[in-house]
Amino acid sequence: MILDQLSFIPILLIILCSLQLVASQNWKMNIIALAIQYFAVFWLIGQLWPLGQAAVKLVSGWMVCSLLGSSQPIAELIADPDFDLFARLFRLLAIILTEIFVYAITPLIAHWFPANPTILLGGTMLFGSGLIILGVNGKPLKVIIGLLTTLSGFEVLYASIEASVLVTGLLAIVNLGLALVGSYIVSIATLERNQ
Repeated sequence: MILDQLSFIPILLIILCSLQLVASQNWKMNIIALAIQYFAVFWLIGQLWPLGQAAVKLVSGWMVCSLLGSSQPIAELIADPDFDLFARLFRLLAIILTEIFVYAITPLIAHWFPANPTILLGGTMLFGSGLIILGVNGKPLKVIIGLLTTLSGFEVLYASIEASVLVTGLLAIVNLGLALVGSYIVSIATLERNQ
């Protein structure tokens, strides 16, 4: 009973991180939320895989966060005039409706996808949150975070099917590759603005 209650902690972390990633424009808080999200992914995958193999997700995720954080200029902390209260409310409403929709359809998905309900809910919430982040943002950092969140949802769902060490390494390399591309794009965009 206690274990079932503790298994919903990563779901709560995913929801809170999704709200932060959608509603905030502060890149420091977004990187922290992404790091916490990777911890929730580690927690979910740790229920299925051995601890050492699940730790690969955590370590590669935190490396992604450090890569993205190191490429951000200080000037990005200036408030964006296009990001007003109504835009923030719209994004919050979109992510809340997505999370409610995902929660409602998870029992239907469970008929086709045999997995632990907590794993299924966490993976589909990450997947849906990533799509919303991708859909409502145009900044390079937010797009990369949306791609990484969507990929994390896929990784959680895939972990319930396969526990291959090779696939774990490949997905870690894909995460790091996305972070490298994202940091390069952010650096180029910053250089173009400064010229």
